[in-house]
Amino acid sequence: MLVVPGTTLAALQRAPLLDPVDQRILLCHALGITRTALITQSDRALTDAEAAGVSALLQRRLAGEPVAYIVGRREFYGLDFTVGPGVLIPRPETELLVELALERLPPRGRVLDMGTGSGAIAVAIAHARPDAQVTALDVSPDALAIARRNAERNGVTVHFQHSDWFTAVAQGTFDLIVSNPPYIAAGDRHLSEGDLRFEPPGALTDHADGLSALRTIVEGAPAHLVAGGWLLMEHGYDQSAAVQALLSSRSYAGVQSWHDLAGIARVTGGRASTPGEG
Repeated sequence: MLVVPGTTLAALQRAPLLDPVDQRILLCHALGITRTALITQSDRALTDAEAAGVSALLQRRLAGEPVAYIVGRREFYGLDFTVGPGVLIPRPETELLVELALERLPPRGRVLDMGTGSGAIAVAIAHARPDAQVTALDVSPDALAIARRNAERNGVTVHFQHSDWFTAVAQGTFDLIVSNPPYIAAGDRHLSEGDLRFEPPGALTDHADGLSALRTIVEGAPAHLVAGGWLLMEHGYDQSAAVQALLSSRSYAGVQSWHDLAGIARVTGGRASTPGEG
């Protein structure tokens, strides 16, 4: 075992086996205690069973498994989400997409989230704007099952549909379309590094040039947006110019990109043209 019985919580925290934040999260999860208890119970010595349980979780993390998958949850936009190997782990940079969407959502607006995964974007929007009508699509039944649990967990109403992009909403129109689609190119080295090794490939890569899903959304969205409605998409750190070009080629108006807290152009979007606007 990595941790021997009798080891105190204080000793573990003085000589962490992992990144200190990761280890703290796993310790709290394994022992069923809060972060405060981890401090106030610093003299607590681990029993045989506790040492074995902590060791097992630490070993999984040392093998590269994401902490979010080990504990089965991740916070996003101030909300608690269930996650698992069937969905992408929600990331802080995606909160920019939620913020931009909320700024552009009219009262009682209709929102479409494409490729919803865990439902993080759709649930966050629905939680912040209970008046909105939120629809979320995904091609993965496993992802939809998790997304539905997350909507229930956070007390919001989202209409989930199994769909290969726009198929299930062929006749629907929306005030706003958002998406965090697969945008990593096939063969990109990042797919074999870090947490990405454990996440579902279909949520990460389009198995092509990284732009095929974005092209599909850009080309299909005008038929499903009201005049002046926004399309907002998350993309890779080096794709903003290419995504802007895709939008401009389809005559979207107000095409622009927005930067995340790291200064990376992370979201690009544009408005469906109104009469007389190009």
